[in-house]
Amino acid sequence: MISRRTLAASVVALVVAPLLSACGGDSDAATGTGTSGTKQAGGVNIGPEQNRIRAKKVDEIASLVPADIRKRGTLKLGQSADASPPLGFYATDDKTRIGSEIDLATLVADTLGLKLDNEEVSWENLFVGLDSGKFDAVFSNVTVTEERKEKYDFATYRLDNIAFEAKKGTDWKIQGPEDVAGKTIAVSSGTNQEKILVDWSKQNEKAGRKPVDIKYFQKDTDYYLALQSGRIDAYLGPSPSAAYHVATAKQSIVVGTLSGAGDGLQGKIAATTKKGSGLVDAYAAALDHVIEDGSYERVLKRWGLSSEAVPKSEINPPGLPKI
Repeated sequence: MISRRTLAASVVALVVAPLLSACGGDSDAATGTGTSGTKQAGGVNIGPEQNRIRAKKVDEIASLVPADIRKRGTLKLGQSADASPPLGFYATDDKTRIGSEIDLATLVADTLGLKLDNEEVSWENLFVGLDSGKFDAVFSNVTVTEERKEKYDFATYRLDNIAFEAKKGTDWKIQGPEDVAGKTIAVSSGTNQEKILVDWSKQNEKAGRKPVDIKYFQKDTDYYLALQSGRIDAYLGPSPSAAYHVATAKQSIVVGTLSGAGDGLQGKIAATTKKGSGLVDAYAAALDHVIEDGSYERVLKRWGLSSEAVPKSEINPPGLPKI
């Protein structure tokens, strides 16, 4: 098992090393420390002192929370322990959890008048925790799927998009299968983006175009080294990770985005709770409130995710179909 320290170190190395080599000076981005002592990576605060955007309790919305949870006063939150900036990762102190997911969960908890009781676990244990009642909610980049809707309730808070990342300076744009015909594209195995890329490659072959030359690597750092060296033309991965890497490393650009659900359906990320827990209405109402008051957009902007904003929270919308 990879230790938390190893995960945190790899994240900092990924975002800071390219900046050191590119800047070579003592700017906040290069050294990692601003005048206030806040750790920085490309202008993004990755230190433990986050100065999070906060919300105020709204009594009418808080009343939607089941009485036993209101009495307890805490919202038991589950998040993935994986390091996946800007969604969730460890700050430079190797113990403070930071990222867009915990910031949004904080806004919801504040609106509901609850204190976050956060725990990081492995991905599969997020759902085990919901099933057992250990967690009231999961804010961890969970996509709404039809299969998951059989066991869980969802209140959406972000679009689920994937992105093609290419070397800085290219004028290449990707909108459909024909744009990647004959190109060398890297993708992580076993992911939904791999499924989409494989399908696009088959569409190209059927249309008489060249297939995609799909490459696989072990780590994110390997993908980015291959991109900079010209061994691949692009890397297809989660849009938030691409946006974060573009902003911090400043060596690449996003040349195309599409729904993580593929053609015909916009994938959506949602606050997840056990079906019938009585919490999904409260989550949706709290999210709608912070969307309306602007604090939601401030959080997304802070982490470079404004393009994935939703106009309102939807309860159990159409999800990715069963395989």
